[in-house]
Amino acid sequence: MTRRKAAALLAFAAVAAVAAAGPSPPAPPLKDPAGYPQAVYDREGGLLRLTTAPDGRYRLWRPLGALGPELVRATLAREDRRFRLHPGVDPFGLVRAVWSTYVLGRRAGGSTVTMQLARLRGRLRTRRPAGKLRQMLAALTLELLYPKDDILEAYLNSAPYGGGIEGAAAASLIYFGKEPGNLVAAEAEALAALPQSPSRRGPLLAGRADSRGARDLPFRAPHAVDALLGADGERSPVIVSTIDPGLQALLERQLRDYVAFRRAEGIHNAAALLVDRRGMEVLAAVGSADYLDARISGQVDGTRAPRSPGSALKPLVYARAFEQGLVHPATVLNDAPTRFGDFSPENFDGSYQGPVSAREALVRSRNVPVIGLAARISEPDLYDILRRAGTSLPFPREHYGLALALGDAEVTMEDLARLYAMLADGGVVRPLRRRLDAPPGDGRRLLGPEACWLTMDILKEVPRPGQSFRSRWTRDAVPVYWKTGTSWAFRDAWAVGVMGRFVLVVWVGDFSGAGNPAFVGTQAAGPLFFRVMDALRQRLESGDRVEAVRPERVSRLRVCPVSGRLPGADCPRTVAAWFIAGVSPIETCALHRRVAGRVYEFWPSDLARILRAAGLPRLSPPGTVEGAPPRITSPTGAGAYARPLSGAGAEPLPLTAVADAGAAALYWFAGERFLGRAKPGETLYWDPSPGTTLVRVVDDRGRSDAQTVAVGAAP
Repeated sequence: MTRRKAAALLAFAAVAAVAAAGPSPPAPPLKDPAGYPQAVYDREGGLLRLTTAPDGRYRLWRPLGALGPELVRATLAREDRRFRLHPGVDPFGLVRAVWSTYVLGRRAGGSTVTMQLARLRGRLRTRRPAGKLRQMLAALTLELLYPKDDILEAYLNSAPYGGGIEGAAAASLIYFGKEPGNLVAAEAEALAALPQSPSRRGPLLAGRADSRGARDLPFRAPHAVDALLGADGERSPVIVSTIDPGLQALLERQLRDYVAFRRAEGIHNAAALLVDRRGMEVLAAVGSADYLDARISGQVDGTRAPRSPGSALKPLVYARAFEQGLVHPATVLNDAPTRFGDFSPENFDGSYQGPVSAREALVRSRNVPVIGLAARISEPDLYDILRRAGTSLPFPREHYGLALALGDAEVTMEDLARLYAMLADGGVVRPLRRRLDAPPGDGRRLLGPEACWLTMDILKEVPRPGQSFRSRWTRDAVPVYWKTGTSWAFRDAWAVGVMGRFVLVVWVGDFSGAGNPAFVGTQAAGPLFFRVMDALRQRLESGDRVEAVRPERVSRLRVCPVSGRLPGADCPRTVAAWFIAGVSPIETCALHRRVAGRVYEFWPSDLARILRAAGLPRLSPPGTVEGAPPRITSPTGAGAYARPLSGAGAEPLPLTAVADAGAAALYWFAGERFLGRAKPGETLYWDPSPGTTLVRVVDDRGRSDAQTVAVGAAP
């Protein structure tokens, strides 16, 4: 038995005999039973936020070694010089306190560190002799049960420091903005003096010039911390986030400066999310331009708020079309007026470009071509991909229809970050990580690596805001693969993309849902996106430049640049295009045909009309040359038509078809009933009855097309 424990036993017996008349206090626990707050740190150990404990106080537990030698020395020098020698009660200290208080008239305390811990943990009232005896008995009990270092550690983590602050760690952070292990001698001396008179000295210390002035607790990355605390059902006392403090500060500064710069245009709010796609770690998250600004509902977290993404989902449609072998990047698509059931998509600028390659249609974000692809994709389609990626779609597929490709659903920044990281990572989607100790989530393959590579190869050609198509910047060593989006009625402007290891999503808008003509993806979100990307580019290191390797099945072939097909004998020139071997459609060009020694382009009537309107007429082939049969463009089998049976709302359905260059007239039939005659490109209107009808069109050369149309009564 050690001398300290022997002395403690003797003192315990003596005090117990004196206190036998009253109940003996139980051995108090070393940690406060009231509980501790949650401390959230960035990935480098910096404090982001300290919440209050359940009882409303600030306290943090730190091991004795982390409290620092300066604070330990200053505390023992002021509170208990004989701490290592006495058994919990110091007779010399008690005698000295009695002599000073009752003889000299200067009030002094005789409590040891152990006695103070016993009072704090046992919630003891010690102003009367009986209470003081119970305190001494509890202190002796602590000394019998715990080592000295454990007692000192518990005291330094429990002592009051004023203003509802308990423990040296919380006090050091609040008063000096640093961990207690980093305190210099003067700061440690000032902190050690607080427990003797916390309510009086605490406020004085907070205002002292040599303590660097009053310091509030850190309140950094507020939206990111809110997300962590909201997801922590176990109330972990310490949460280490994936937030990079330097990148978080960069993102906050860029958003704040950008909003201030464009405030006169009605841009008052923005949000951004930065992810490291290697481990899907959230490096920075800014949910609004100002968390504390109630005028913009600043506490709403824009990184997790569902909003319409506009055109930001289009790359997924192209990737799926590539994977299913419907098209390849050089395939020519029709950008012309078309109906899909009751849906008639229009382009953002209200115009049509006629024949465009799939590559150009995605780069220029044309609406009509992507809807045409969405109508041809078989399941799993865009709806399935979003659901399997974890995107919340509360309604069935039919509710969204083909307009889903244009953003007719609500997604979050987190959704877009995961989806674009998936494209960059070859089709495997993974969950985001916000905690550094969280294991990487399991990946799920949604798309093939070939289709993803082709899509990303297109996205790197999207020009920066204010630059021309295929600008020189796209050949940078670390390219940016990106896309914009604008929601209906100009409510949301988006920009999302990948550069090296970084995935960045930017949103500009108003949480109220109010529209603003300034909220256009390329004009409002794009400039902010590149402000951030340019700042990030300066921080890229060699290990950050993570680029996808071209899959083996992706190879180049020569194609006709006008039709996007393998060159025929009459095609005047060829260009290189990417294909997926064994998947991409391989067809020979039939657009160029030699007639009487001269090569003509046989364009369908709708595209020929658009080319003429754009000032790009093609040499028309002789009328005697046989061409392709007509193709019905409205109605289509992409969906059922719902219409009132009678009344003002019973509008007729338009009948349109494209015809080869040699056709002069089109004849329409519903079943066996003749509906009328029209020229190629003209619209004939039909008043159908509910039911399923076979609609046929026959040109003046006997070539035909047919489409089954379902018409139902509108509810």
